[in-house]
Amino acid sequence: MGQITVFGGPERRRRWHDDERAKILSEAFSPGACVARVARQHDVSTALIYTWRRKACQASGVAGSSTAAQVGFVEAVVLDDGGSKQAPSPPAVVVDLPGGRRVNIYASAPPGVAAAVLKALIR
Repeated sequence: MGQITVFGGPERRRRWHDDERAKILSEAFSPGACVARVARQHDVSTALIYTWRRKACQASGVAGSSTAAQVGFVEAVVLDDGGSKQAPSPPAVVVDLPGGRRVNIYASAPPGVAAAVLKALIR
């Protein structure tokens, strides 16, 4: 008679309760969090976390659930000032980002452009 080997261990297809999903999503997308690190901590794939987020956004009707109509570009204009030493006016809004980066929005910016920049920073 032949030998049979039975491999034991955790079942790879797990079922996640809604409260567990919500906890993992809140950890993964909290400010400064790394989705890959949270995924490793909970032994779940990063793709599954992004799928949960997309489905949660679609179910709740939250804006920003990655539709093509919401994606766009803002025209950037670079001016050559010819070496003038005129001091620019101070920005109306200054957003300091991690890593020493900064976004300045000047009062002369159209409201739609300023709103688009701020919405992009929130995502």
